[in-house]
Amino acid sequence: MSSSATEQTVDVVMPQMGVSVTEGTIAAWLKQPGEAIAADEPVCEVSTDKIDVEIPAPCAGTL
Repeated sequence: MSSSATEQTVDVVMPQMGVSVTEGTIAAWLKQPGEAIAADEPVCEVSTDKIDVEIPAPCAGTL
């Protein structure tokens, strides 16, 4: 019996950060491509004109 891995792509979406905040910039990646990541673990830091925030992974997997 053999098993095959399936590859799935999941988008990491920046949450709404306020009525007047419409865009942000990725200030830092906290994980490198190929690294394992747990659900809700921070993936990157996003900087806006009003706040800096860590964006969590929506699910576990590999970046």
